Amino acid sequence: MKQDSNCSHSISVEDIDPLALLGPADVNLTTLCKHYRTAIVVRDGRIMLSGPKAEESELMGLLDRLLARVRQGEPLSPEMINAEVDRLRRSRQPGPGEAACEPDVLAIRTPRKAIFAKTRNQRTYLQAIQRNDIILAVGPAGTGKTYLAVAAALESLVSGHSSRIVLTRPAVEAGESLGYLPGTFKEKVDPYLRPLYDALFDMMPMERVQRLIEEEVIEVAPLAFMRGRTLSDAYIILDEAQNTTSTQMRMFLTRLGWNSKAIVTGDITQIDLAAASSSGLIEAVEKLNGVTGISIVHLTDADVVRPPLVSRIIRAYENRPSNGS
Repeated sequence: MKQDSNCSHSISVEDIDPLALLGPADVNLTTLCKHYRTAIVVRDGRIMLSGPKAEESELMGLLDRLLARVRQGEPLSPEMINAEVDRLRRSRQPGPGEAACEPDVLAIRTPRKAIFAKTRNQRTYLQAIQRNDIILAVGPAGTGKTYLAVAAALESLVSGHSSRIVLTRPAVEAGESLGYLPGTFKEKVDPYLRPLYDALFDMMPMERVQRLIEEEVIEVAPLAFMRGRTLSDAYIILDEAQNTTSTQMRMFLTRLGWNSKAIVTGDITQIDLAAASSSGLIEAVEKLNGVTGISIVHLTDADVVRPPLVSRIIRAYENRPSNGS
């Protein structure tokens, strides 16, 4: 970085693919400019800034993070930029006992791409996965609970730290009975497991995923298939755990064998059980809080990385003001 006679600062980006940085039709630059009064120009392999001194520190910090992401293999997007601006501004208002600073970019390497935490709570989630054997991740749709868990599992498998991945969900019907659905048992339960397949295919070529499933290195199965098993040297993910009963949750958590890690994800606002109060996830959060080796992470609508409208919908259903954002 050097002082430039025509602007406050200039930053070299000669080593970065312009399309990965700017996006189609410079959409990333347009998105960034909406947040600041500073003039931001990219020309001749440099980002040039000229604007109010008050924005300098925040904008330079933001650009450092965005450029680090691009250099680690993740193309920018308007959603990522908006999330990073929000993260940066939230980090200036730490909660009780929290530090204002945060660790460097935390990345997960999968065969298709590098995946990064986009919010403070997502970073806490990934750190909890690194440090604990059982992780309970509770939060609304779109906060990356399942996606980040699958990413961490794939990284562990590819790096050789785990020998298999087990992905499971409770097959709780929403107004339908499995017995009345057409097809084989696999065809009946596959729709419940589709989000897990989607995450896998996004991070690893489909042919490779299918081969690993055929070889039983990756197992995608209903929760009922876990009964009576001990899962060692495995990465185990229980998705949609709000729809487990107390008995099912206890059964799942006690499947953990040596050198294994279990991640439990769920949204307690979307319980499909006949009696919502009987959710095994709610009970587990209450009973396991403070147990050594277990981390409970809460994500909120502020961690939603889908379009902003999703956050507004979540807040509307929770009867909280959205402030138009």
